[in-house]
Amino acid sequence: MLAFRAYSWFLVRRLGLTLLTLWGLASLVFLMVKLMPGDEAQMAAGADASAAQIEAVRERLGLDAPVILQYFGFLGRLVRGDLGTSIVTLQPVLNDLEKVLPSTLELVFFAMLINLAVAIPTGIVAANRQGGIFDTVCRVTAVMLGGMPAFWLALVLQYLLGSVWRIVPISGQSSFGMAAPTVTGATAVDAIIALNGPAFLDALHHLILPAAVLAALFATQVFRTLRASLLGVLRSDFITAIRAKGASSRRMLVRHALPNSLNPVLTLSGTQAGAMIGSAVLVETVFARQGIGAYMFNAVAQKDSFAVLGSVMFIGTVVCLVNLAVDILQLLVDPRIRAAQLGSQTQ
Repeated sequence: MLAFRAYSWFLVRRLGLTLLTLWGLASLVFLMVKLMPGDEAQMAAGADASAAQIEAVRERLGLDAPVILQYFGFLGRLVRGDLGTSIVTLQPVLNDLEKVLPSTLELVFFAMLINLAVAIPTGIVAANRQGGIFDTVCRVTAVMLGGMPAFWLALVLQYLLGSVWRIVPISGQSSFGMAAPTVTGATAVDAIIALNGPAFLDALHHLILPAAVLAALFATQVFRTLRASLLGVLRSDFITAIRAKGASSRRMLVRHALPNSLNPVLTLSGTQAGAMIGSAVLVETVFARQGIGAYMFNAVAQKDSFAVLGSVMFIGTVVCLVNLAVDILQLLVDPRIRAAQLGSQTQ
């Protein structure tokens, strides 16, 4: 009973913190709307709207009310899922985001796979061979990639792998005539639904390069975090005791050191999953992929303020929810965090 209360109180506190963060983000977005130059009703109605249309929009959005009432009305619309209306597409921003979100999630999913598939093995080997040639090369490479602008890396790889060596396509999401019928908006998933093997392979072919570019920005962080965590664990007393019992280096590393080193990586990976959506702006733009990043880029270029701010609110919500999920997952898999967060109540 005490354990149930402790878990419940932890979830209530984390959920409360998440809601508080979202409230702060919503307040910041509202402030940005009010500080933008120009008439909100004019921007919402469009540049060619008549005076009567502008006044109708002003009344519909409650812009003729005091600011405090506008603020609470804004919060109320957010709770109902109303992120505003795009002045370019004339559609609710949430509807626009629902159309482009699957493509971005597809890119982020494959980027995260590449991120973890590269960073975790190299981090393990580098920590196990500290000071060796492999460790040195990996650390130097991580520093170089970590300080490299995403758009520059994308353009260089696009030129080398796409134009010079012609290994992967330069841009787009599928070759002409190869795309499967759109169901979800994610080309690879749509190909699977259609049971179209060539279309699936073509979608992956177009996905490899942008996913690799997006992953490179985050794989260096995972590599350094895992390497540092592993080195700390390998120097701990309990690893010394395991070595004294005659355990092989491989068993000691895989069975004992690695599980105790993954918690920082889990935390970082969860944060990265949300951050990748925001970082996809430049990657999707360079590779001409249709996603949230491209949607935001076009909204900025066309001065579609409501689409930009609605996208910011949407991405911020995703990041907060991902962080909440990571906190809960950590609580379930790591007894040390349970002891620190729940204390003696679970005993």
